[in-house]
Formats: sequence, structure tokens, C-alpha cells
Amino acid sequence: MEQLIYSIILSYFILGGIGFYLINRKKEREVARKSYTKFGVYFIIINILFFSITIRAVVFSYLAILIVAVGSFELNRLFISVKFRHALFFVAALLVYFILSAGFIVFSLADRNLILLTFLILSIFDAFSQITGQLFGKTKIMPGISPNKTLGGVVGGAIISLASAFLLKNLFPGSNFELFLFAFGTVFFAFAGDILASLYKRKYQVKDYSNWIPGHGGFLDRFDSLIAGGAWAALAMPVLGI
Repeated sequence: MEQLIYSIILSYFILGGIGFYLINRKKEREVARKSYTKFGVYFIIINILFFSITIRAVVFSYLAILIVAVGSFELNRLFISVKFRHALFFVAALLVYFILSAGFIVFSLADRNLILLTFLILSIFDAFSQITGQLFGKTKIMPGISPNKTLGGVVGGAIISLASAFLLKNLFPGSNFELFLFAFGTVFFAFAGDILASLYKRKYQVKDYSNWIPGHGGFLDRFDSLIAGGAWAALAMPVLGI
């Protein structure tokens, strides 16, 4: 089963690579280089997370704690760097972050198949919302918070990830309707997590949380949707009885 799933992941990456080529073929060399770096690093991260889940799931739990800890550090580091401005906003943001993080850590202890399904839905949505957004997106939906988010990107990523959820339905213990609710909620929370992380940066007028991950704007820039989507999965498990 894992071999089949990994084959699907590789197929998506090939499609994604074609998409990135179409996006970057007319861009300046330096801009294209940064885009390909981002794509390559993302491929490495996806492999690390995938194999941490499939080979020994407890490793993913440790990674979840690491992600939460580094994300918390980035939030505090940014707050300190702006000399503690907007303290009330910071406290509210930290509270939301800790609630979502607690759900994410609970999720990291769930059944391996459910973790894997959630991770795949999140990853597919995250990747293809960027690709379809750059290829077809014209209408910006939140330019003041996340300038690169487009309606075409969100819709394209959502359609591909929801369709993929049914392609991987053997990983889900419930009915098709429950799978749809679960996948839709995962996509919604992933999008919301991304927007919240962008809102925090915009409030403090910075572009990136850090430069620790090449091509990405920090740990939270890379894992915001995973944290929020994982929190949704933790909530959905008792609600849907899965």
C-alpha cells in the first residue's frame, strides 16, 4: 500500500515539476532559481514526513513537537524584533497557535492511515493551490493579507486534493460522505492556517518569519497548514467517530 501511495506522490511531483517549468520558463533566471529551490526543498520535506509516518509513526510525533516548538519560537522572535508592539494581538495569536498546536500533537498520535491521509490531502492542496494559482489565478482574494492567494489557486488546489482523497479512500475508515466532510474540513483549516500565519506577518510588516528553510519563509510558512489541518483532524476524529 505504501509503495502505491508513494508512486502517487511521485506522479504528483512530476506534474508539479511540469507546472513549475511552465510557470518559470519566461521568468528571470534568479527568480526561476528561487522557485526551483523551493520546489526541491519541498520535495525533501514531503519525503521526510512521509517516511516518518510510514516507517515508524512515533518519529512523526517527535517531528510534530519540533515543528510546534520552532513555530512558537518564530512567533516570539518576531514579536521581540518589533519591540513588543501590538501586545494584545500577540497574546491572541499565541493563544490560537497553542490551541491549534495542541490539536496537531493529538493528531500526530492518531492511527497511521489517518495521519497519512490527512498529510497527503494537506500536501496536495498546498502544492497545487500554488501551481494552479500561478498558472490560472487572476482574482486575488485577500491582497492585504496574502497577496499571492487567488481564487483560481484555492479552487484548483481544493478540487485536486478532494479528488485525491477519494483516490486514497482505503486509508479512511468511514463512509464516502464522511470522507468528503473530513477532506473538506482539512482543506478549509489548511487554508485558514495559511491565512492566519500571513496575517501575523502583515501585522508586524515582515515578509518572512525566518530564512531557515531555503526557498520558504520559515517553519511556520512551511508548516502552518499542516498544524491547522492536523488540528481539524484531531477534532474530526471524535465528531465523525473515526
